[in-house]
Amino acid sequence: MSAPTCPQVLTHGTCSDPSCTYQHNVYSCEICSLVFRDEYALATHLGTRQHKRREQQGSGFFFCSLCNKYICGLGFFKQHIASKSHKVKAFKLGVSPTIAPEEPETVPGHQFCVVCNRHIAVGVWSRHCATPQHKGRENYASFQSALDEAEQDKNGITVSGEFDFGIIDGAIAASGKLLSGSIQVSVPTYRATLVGYTLASSKGQQTRSPFSVEIIGTNRTISQRTSIPFNVKVQQNHLGRFQDRLEMVFRDLQSQIGFLIARPLSVIVGNRSDHELLKPKSAYVPRKRTNRDPETEVIEGEIAPALNAIPYIDKLTWASIPKPLYDHLAAGSTKEVVDNLQKMYLPPVVNSSTYSKHFKHLMWAEEFQMERDLEYYDMHDIPLSRHSAFDAHLRQNTTYYYLKVPGLAEKRPSVLVGDRIVVQHTSATDKGRWYEGGVHVVLKEEVGLKFHRSFVASPSDRFRVRFKLNRIPMRRQHQAMDYTVFSQDRVLFPKRVHIENARAAGASRSRIVPKNMLIGKNQPQLQAVMSIVKSPPSSVPFIIYGPPGTGKTVTLVESILQVLSVSPTARVLACAPSNSAADLIAVRLQKHFNRQELFRAYAPSRNKNDVPSELGEHIYRNAAGHFSVPPLATMKRYRVIVTTCVSASIVSGIGMPRGHFSHIFIDEAGQATEPEVMIAIKGIADGRTNVVLSGDPKQLGPIIRSGVARALGLEKSLLERLMWSEGEQGVYEEDWGYGKSVVKLIKNFRSHPAILKFPNEQFYRGDLQACGDPKVINYYVGSSHLVDKNKKFPIVFHAISGKDDREASSPSFFNIDEVTVVKDIIRKLRDDRKFRTSDNDIAVIAPYHAQVLKLRTALRAVAESVKVGSVEEFQGQERRVIIISTVRSSREFVQYDLRHTLGFVANPRRFNVAVTRAQSLLFIVGDPSVLSLDPLWRSFLNYIHLNGGWTGPGPTWDTSEKVNEGGGYDSAVRKLALEDMNVFTRMMENMTLEEVKEDADADEDVDGNVDRPWNEVE
Repeated sequence: MSAPTCPQVLTHGTCSDPSCTYQHNVYSCEICSLVFRDEYALATHLGTRQHKRREQQGSGFFFCSLCNKYICGLGFFKQHIASKSHKVKAFKLGVSPTIAPEEPETVPGHQFCVVCNRHIAVGVWSRHCATPQHKGRENYASFQSALDEAEQDKNGITVSGEFDFGIIDGAIAASGKLLSGSIQVSVPTYRATLVGYTLASSKGQQTRSPFSVEIIGTNRTISQRTSIPFNVKVQQNHLGRFQDRLEMVFRDLQSQIGFLIARPLSVIVGNRSDHELLKPKSAYVPRKRTNRDPETEVIEGEIAPALNAIPYIDKLTWASIPKPLYDHLAAGSTKEVVDNLQKMYLPPVVNSSTYSKHFKHLMWAEEFQMERDLEYYDMHDIPLSRHSAFDAHLRQNTTYYYLKVPGLAEKRPSVLVGDRIVVQHTSATDKGRWYEGGVHVVLKEEVGLKFHRSFVASPSDRFRVRFKLNRIPMRRQHQAMDYTVFSQDRVLFPKRVHIENARAAGASRSRIVPKNMLIGKNQPQLQAVMSIVKSPPSSVPFIIYGPPGTGKTVTLVESILQVLSVSPTARVLACAPSNSAADLIAVRLQKHFNRQELFRAYAPSRNKNDVPSELGEHIYRNAAGHFSVPPLATMKRYRVIVTTCVSASIVSGIGMPRGHFSHIFIDEAGQATEPEVMIAIKGIADGRTNVVLSGDPKQLGPIIRSGVARALGLEKSLLERLMWSEGEQGVYEEDWGYGKSVVKLIKNFRSHPAILKFPNEQFYRGDLQACGDPKVINYYVGSSHLVDKNKKFPIVFHAISGKDDREASSPSFFNIDEVTVVKDIIRKLRDDRKFRTSDNDIAVIAPYHAQVLKLRTALRAVAESVKVGSVEEFQGQERRVIIISTVRSSREFVQYDLRHTLGFVANPRRFNVAVTRAQSLLFIVGDPSVLSLDPLWRSFLNYIHLNGGWTGPGPTWDTSEKVNEGGGYDSAVRKLALEDMNVFTRMMENMTLEEVKEDADADEDVDGNVDRPWNEVE
């Protein structure tokens, strides 16, 4: 145990007594502004809930003027004004308890750190100043101060001229543009010499600067009679944003003291009209979450008739979030909430008996976050328009109130028939009273609502609007978890013994004759089909492991056809997480079954216009025109029923007997959560039902909003958990389970070998074989769209240094410079008469929604039919040409870490999906200095550069050097940036302390360095 800390240090921060024998190290917690006598006490404090909550809430101080009290952290301030003592104080003073927090200039016992913008306890001031965080900010502040001073005219010398070239067209930039400046003296008797001039980019980096400087004439002495004119030229063949700094060194002829004057140089090479069209309409201001008035009274509206279209016989459990759990989810950091759930709610071991409890709590955590995320779409001061129309099914006039919903077409928010939206007059005095509107109509940009008959609204009325979470999908998953009659280890937690037992009980069957003759030529596909057909009842789940473009859905469909062909009594339930994936299965099956054999079940909320025309005779609508199901007896006669994972509740909900289906097939199983998949399995399977999962755990998994739920495993699909179980090994290992429990498809029918090579080696051990149609995959080989260095390599990386931006309250990023590049690529593809390319051949992928919107706006007049979407929208899809806009181009390496700089661009699964959509040609548009911070992206950029697919400014690193998979490149860039800042700061400090020695060859050396690159620091 260390000696106790000196009382003087604890009180005043220092001790001046040389004979003091106390410990002078300070053990402090800056977040809580507390000092401890020894390391043990500090360690104990750091583990307390108080510290963790304060760490989450923030350390800024706020002042409550009613209670005359200083409170650390905005979160704690909110808790304070909600406390009983505060409300009592407000009641006594006759004022509202809801007051705005005041930021005090001074806090008793604290000193304000200007560099860190925080109040620091006096007792820990010296310790705070020694922290790396403070020193880093101090260095940055010193650099900014030095830079500000360098850009000031001084000692009577004035450098005139504007050197922001603004936005210039690519053709002008390629030929070069000049701006003029001059060096003058404003003090009559003052004389100085221009000793030298240089660009900051000449100090040792690898990219060329587009700027150059020319001093006109031979005179270097400045006086009132003589000025020195000069030109700054920019010349650049590539689009993007470029910056540099002109540094001019002068010597005072009287004192022989040197000084420096700097001028920033900048240019945007691009399309001015794009920048004007797409620039932020308002500055980005982070949207702060505010306390919403609770809905204490909701006047129920009229629910959509479609909700009753399915004749369910079972009662759906409500499954509300338990109040104690809700309180824990609402307080603390993600890590703290995860710890609390593991300690207090979740079973220590997940097995077949604790399975349901575990996942129900994870679903509640996800629902909690979904509800909070919906608050983002709250609308204020919104009108409602009233319209009456004749309802042909009801044969009467029906009145709806229509609400315009921005982003409805983008499903931001997603609103379906049967959802609920609550509204309140902006002038309402009772803030807790709301009217509920049932969603009856969903159009492209607005929804039709029906309220309680007491609701009245005039055209001039304005409303607050809140979107309510449709809990039915979650309730269906809770219902599935409550089915305890099906908790079989052979499905939930399979082991080798389950495979061995099933094999022993199985009967051999003859070789199959494929319905799809191409499968007969594809050994892995044929192996998967035969394994599924020959698997006896009660087998473990069989997995069709389908990497991109290997035909997993084709294999699944063939397996269904063969199962039904071999066994006349077999019945199949086929599911997928999305309607589009389920429709694909049904469309491929409908060629083989009539309307009495195949049924496509839809949820009543499904938009009728989205149903493929081929499925017209395989659906059912009730008398009101809503999607429904035929009588139970008819349902039992169908050989195949296709539905989504969530709507699989229909078959059990209408009374289909457990065990009716001999097989349950789930396509794209990697994109569904376990509870979603269990709606079908736990809801309708019995001890003999076989389950087949098809998907790829290396591609995108389910979308989970809650960080708590992700940390606890809800993002891991059943497919992924079974394939990489941490428990019993071997069931799905390819060297043991191949053909018994899993088959990996290896023939890729989509992409050119060069496009497939990198993701194949990164994610699939190099097993994939390029087997695409040569006429398709080689279509652009030799075309002008490829880089001249290698006309056989159909991947092009467009290097561009742009600017990622945000606007209004949206946290989503966009990059106008990349939009221009994408538009130019598409225009060249469209204009090529030799290698003809239609809009439907092209797709653009962007990881940020704001960029998707900007791209659609820019392409509206060029190629409106080109599909633009997120990575998630393109999983399972393909195009001849894929263009990826990576967006991120942050330069704030000193301030932020890699995760902040790259965001979710650095997500391996997103990367894998994005780069494997292209058949013939893949373009990537991005900032290499940012992308290369991530090891995966650096490896990919190296691959492209070494194969001659790079265009634009070259890489700033050695692309032949082995990539460190552990990363650390962001730290190295930050370190280099700090070194550059420190060098510049020291140069400015030393400039006034030393004489400048004139170098006879200074001008010649400077001219030789003009085009050398530099590492930009901001």
